[in-house]
Amino acid sequence: MKVLIVEDEIFAALHLEDTVRDLGYSVVGIAPDKLSAMELAEARPDLAFVDLNLRDGLTGPEIARALADRFGTKVLILTANPREAGEPFDGLLGVLTKPWEERDLKRHLERNGRLN
Repeated sequence: MKVLIVEDEIFAALHLEDTVRDLGYSVVGIAPDKLSAMELAEARPDLAFVDLNLRDGLTGPEIARALADRFGTKVLILTANPREAGEPFDGLLGVLTKPWEERDLKRHLERNGRLN
């Protein structure tokens, strides 16, 4: 399964990347903003972990919906501000509050059938 990480805090993004790889998934890239996320989405990731507040502002909700609508990507929002996630949409697996733990990510993935 291919995973896109949409996170502007580099240490958080790298930690998430390591965790995703430890769980047996490949990472197509890390995007700190909307433009980068949409470029990397051309790789058609199966899953995206999306933070809400990014380098270009509160663009995470828009990115999450676009990934689901345009590319059929499943989305798990990872945020310190879950109220900013907006309304649920098709393709949203859930909202996980930061700081997250590996077991929480693993539980979400397992609950959704590892998506493959």
